[in-house]
Amino acid sequence: MTEQPTRSDIDNFIDSIDPATMRDGKHLREIAAARKAVEDSQARLQQAVDQAREAGDSWTAIGMALRTSKQNAYRKFGQKQ
Repeated sequence: MTEQPTRSDIDNFIDSIDPATMRDGKHLREIAAARKAVEDSQARLQQAVDQAREAGDSWTAIGMALRTSKQNAYRKFGQKQ
């Protein structure tokens, strides 16, 4: 498994781009920021589902909150990787 680049690695790479040969890195920075926001949101959603289960909420109720079936909710959030 390869090690994932850190935010600092990404910033250093973007900063190293010569503006004479490539466009500036603002769009790449926005992509990196959006990807981070998605990861943070996914972690928040997993935590919310875990807390709901610990509080006794059913997969049916969780599925309804996620606008999906109980089976899909369990498949996505109930089986720890």
